[in-house]
Amino acid sequence: MKRIAVIGAGAMGLACAYDLSKQGYTVDIYERDDRIGGMSASFDFDGMPIERYYHFVCAPDYTLFDVMKELGIYEKLKWVETKMGFFYEGKLYKWGNPLYLLTFPKASLIAKLRYGLHIFLTSKRNKWDSLDKKKASEWIRSWVGRKAYDIFWRPLFDLKFYELSSSISAAWIGTRVKRVGVSRKNIFTERMGYIEGGSETLLQELKHKIEGNNGNIYLQRGIDEVVIEAGKVKGIHSAGEFIAYDQVVSTVPLPYVPKMIPALPDQIRQQIASVDNIGVVCVILKLAKPLSENFWMNINDSRIQIPGVIEYSNLYPLQDKVVYVPFYLHADHPKYKESNESFLSEVISYMKMLNSDFDEDWIKAMHVHRYQYAQPVCPPGFLTMLPSMKSEVKGLYMADTSYYYPEDRSISESMRVGLELAALVREG
Repeated sequence: MKRIAVIGAGAMGLACAYDLSKQGYTVDIYERDDRIGGMSASFDFDGMPIERYYHFVCAPDYTLFDVMKELGIYEKLKWVETKMGFFYEGKLYKWGNPLYLLTFPKASLIAKLRYGLHIFLTSKRNKWDSLDKKKASEWIRSWVGRKAYDIFWRPLFDLKFYELSSSISAAWIGTRVKRVGVSRKNIFTERMGYIEGGSETLLQELKHKIEGNNGNIYLQRGIDEVVIEAGKVKGIHSAGEFIAYDQVVSTVPLPYVPKMIPALPDQIRQQIASVDNIGVVCVILKLAKPLSENFWMNINDSRIQIPGVIEYSNLYPLQDKVVYVPFYLHADHPKYKESNESFLSEVISYMKMLNSDFDEDWIKAMHVHRYQYAQPVCPPGFLTMLPSMKSEVKGLYMADTSYYYPEDRSISESMRVGLELAALVREG
């Protein structure tokens, strides 16, 4: 059987390697980090193992369900009725069902009805081709009107994509609305899922299966070069040595690929250069008391420069209360380069606005994580911008979170794309 190198030990790389290893291929995974998982990796948060970046499960995450069943850990999946809030100009409103929408006092009845109808119909939609050609901001405004867009949607775009906010694909937004919408227990009750033990439960089981199939996972060992000769993969350079491989699969963010593969064809380089990404600075707080009753809180307040906060412990019951506060910023944005202390101080000031009872004595621990390529920017026609997963270089395959499009980031999507890569490798 052919010998395969998989670059990146996130959920995508692990799913790809798992599928290939169980087919009898010799698979080696190379990971620059000191742990598996990528953005789903966990860390020791003051004695509590928890993910660096929050994840949750929705009803359409079919690939995740299938893999968990195959691994024998499906019983670890738990479903919880969750709540949502909307913090608007200094006040927290209940959110997430038609009654809360209708009683929201800051928009007209017509605007609220148009907003609710748009959400409802989008959650029932199955085809996205026509929306792929439209800009999300224009599409949403055509449904809900300018004022409702400014209240309910504008800060979510502006505080995630900034100057790029007007060029996001409507299909990408539409699939996000649907994924959450179809997870609802009913129109009045939101329901989300989590994996007992966190994503680490899934990651470790994949690792166990890969190693049981004679696969290898090399941590803290990046790829210096993927060697290509005469349009064909020959192997890799890593840790000062050349290792021959028949095929190489890259699952790391696309911007890393051109430097890693000097002989990459110019057309692929140009396609990769056309894809932009947003980074994230994610502050995590461990609190003695809950900030709110909500799992998700959207924010539209002129004083607060984040689109929302995620109170993870209102989904996954933990001994302490855990809140994720993500700042989505392009890596070139001056704020992205600010110190951790600056972000921590800013978050504390926001906590006091979001809950007037909040006291700094509630804080038991705080941490900051950064990831430069957290979210691809998906304009209309995005899929046609991407290089093929099966490269014109014989034996070279590549994908990253961009290939979820029009779907948004999730562990289920990571594994779906990972399995697609494995299928392409098997086809040769």
